[in-house]
Amino acid sequence: MTTRIGVYPGTFDPITLGHMDIIRRGAKLVDRLVIGVTTNPSKSPMFSVEERMAMVVRETADLAGRIEVVSFDSLLMDFAERQGASMIVRGLRAVADFEYEYQMAGMNQQLNGRIETVFLMADVSLQPIASRLVKEIAVYGGDIRKFVSPEVKADVVKRVAETGRKGS
Repeated sequence: MTTRIGVYPGTFDPITLGHMDIIRRGAKLVDRLVIGVTTNPSKSPMFSVEERMAMVVRETADLAGRIEVVSFDSLLMDFAERQGASMIVRGLRAVADFEYEYQMAGMNQQLNGRIETVFLMADVSLQPIASRLVKEIAVYGGDIRKFVSPEVKADVVKRVAETGRKGS
């Protein structure tokens, strides 16, 4: 029997409840879900790749054995091929996400037609959550507990305290 491997890529800076929803649901679709923590040149990360990987491992501890957390800094399709993946799992929050993801899926299919992209709609209650917005709210002193786990909230609050915050 062939093992079905999926890859869920992202920066996870920080990992949100929305990410966790997609991870839990994506893990049901495959035998092994590889969570690919990547750099993104267009984003300014709050946490290093190592810190983000540690957060993802901690937050997904109850799924140990079903998931693996791996960092990568390459084309997604090259990473997926190295992992032996047959699918890429992507979360969608809104129409704007779909337009971007649709274009990316088309490009990825051109690069490697053997790997399918599967889209999961975010739970309605989690649709507005974006790591970028969580960081912005935290920097201005807002409460992020509705968007991240208590442990991730503590990580973000600590980092904001270390780097300074803009609000008064």
